[in-house]
Amino acid sequence: MKKYFRGKIIIPVLAAGFLFVGVSFKNDFFEIAKQIEIFTGLFKTVNQNYVDETNPGEMMDNAIKNMLKELDPYTVFFNEQDVLKFKINNTGEYTGIGAMVQRKEGKVFLKEIYKGFPADKAGLRAGDEVIQIGDISLKEYKEDASQLFRGAKNTKVEIQYIRQGKTQNATIVLDDVEIKAVPFFSLLKDNTGYIVLTKFTEKASFETKAALLELKKQGATKIILDLRGNPGGLLHEAVNICNLFVPKNELIVTTKSKNPKHNLEYRTKNEPIDLEIPIAVIVDGKSASASEIVAGAIQDLDRGVILGTRSFGKGLVQRPLDLSYGTQVKVTISRYYTPSGRCIQALDYSKKDANGKAIKKSQNEFNAFKTKAGRTVYDGGGVLPDVEIEETKTATITDAVVKSDAIFNFATQWYYKNPTVSGIPTITDTDYTAFKAFLKQEKITLDTETNKALKNVLETAKKEKIDAQIAAEYKQLELAIERNQELELDKNKNQIKKLIQEELITRYQYREGLYQFYTKENLEIEKAIALLNNQTQYKSILKK
Repeated sequence: MKKYFRGKIIIPVLAAGFLFVGVSFKNDFFEIAKQIEIFTGLFKTVNQNYVDETNPGEMMDNAIKNMLKELDPYTVFFNEQDVLKFKINNTGEYTGIGAMVQRKEGKVFLKEIYKGFPADKAGLRAGDEVIQIGDISLKEYKEDASQLFRGAKNTKVEIQYIRQGKTQNATIVLDDVEIKAVPFFSLLKDNTGYIVLTKFTEKASFETKAALLELKKQGATKIILDLRGNPGGLLHEAVNICNLFVPKNELIVTTKSKNPKHNLEYRTKNEPIDLEIPIAVIVDGKSASASEIVAGAIQDLDRGVILGTRSFGKGLVQRPLDLSYGTQVKVTISRYYTPSGRCIQALDYSKKDANGKAIKKSQNEFNAFKTKAGRTVYDGGGVLPDVEIEETKTATITDAVVKSDAIFNFATQWYYKNPTVSGIPTITDTDYTAFKAFLKQEKITLDTETNKALKNVLETAKKEKIDAQIAAEYKQLELAIERNQELELDKNKNQIKKLIQEELITRYQYREGLYQFYTKENLEIEKAIALLNNQTQYKSILKK
């Protein structure tokens, strides 16, 4: 009787629960249907009545992409061409020319050439401006020009490009291109194995495991995993990479969402390669997403020491969902949490400032969590390294210089003035003076926050028609900022010289040469080696 009574109570409660979900879904469905009807009517009316011919496909593409921008930068619509690019990013494999292509100010440049691939074989170089591909002029071409370099293997593509003011022609034969997730690994001094992991593609854990086994075979007794500049990728590959160093069935990451089906635990599934080998993981401000899952898990499980600067702070998970006509939408479906329970997401996209930018959490809003050994770690702002290396933090002026492409363009000029360089290219103080003169000669604007704010003042003054009255004061402020920028350029000379040198090493010796250079002259790697050699310090950090 008691059992039956409980059942009678439960049924109405469950029914009420289903009824609530049903009503909620019904209300949402009505609102969605209503808004779709309004949008469809508007779209059709504008296309039928607008004074000039419209491009419905382009209009819809823009409408969808701008709508999703309001959510977060990671929820995006992929048209058919975008889907192809997304697949390339996940696999690292495609048929093409083997070069990084960049569009800037309406021009298409080759940003980096990958060694041994079609663009390299055709004699193309970083800095070349591509003006025509086949019979398509890029002057008015608004689509993604890199797609014109895709095609069947052995297809010949005729291109026209400008190098140092001269127009030249080249024929590129398309071939299979595979960009490795682990482009470099090496045994360094004191039996320290060094592995560079640049992205989390489908082969990331396979390549990392192969590098680890080879380094151990060569005698490595310590490991440095370099995740600097790694923007992330596939979540399960992050779990698999952690699995190389932590036991089977260890919790690595948890995802939580409003949709229960996305609430998941990701645990290691395999036997590890090495549970004891000391590990140092290097991160920086460009280490994001899956990189932070690895760094956060290694830190929370007290399995290794994290060095460098605070990571980017992306604690959101996306999943591509198929739509009609070969399109996709990549949706932010959940937040992820490290083993200690922290979410390292830095920006709150549900809260925007007056300019519509997501608000960054302040340090006094961070919450404390405990690692497996009881160390205190915090959420809310990326992974804070156990050993912060302040010297490697870039100055505001340096960030502005990089963003302006001034280093890239100066390196192009320097490269052609010095066609042959023996060994590692060096940047002298004379070269740096030439770089500062280059900034002025090319009228390169360094968009620091102060500069942007000053420009906004002028724009507002023009709208209010008081710009003439404040012209003299504005000019004084402009000159004061220029003088300050000159001082900042001198103050951060060594930092900027280093970046110019690294860009030049890539030009002469490709990316592989840059990694080789890092193994000999890089502060983070040197500090990682020193820490791994000092086991007393290493263990004391993990027990704090």
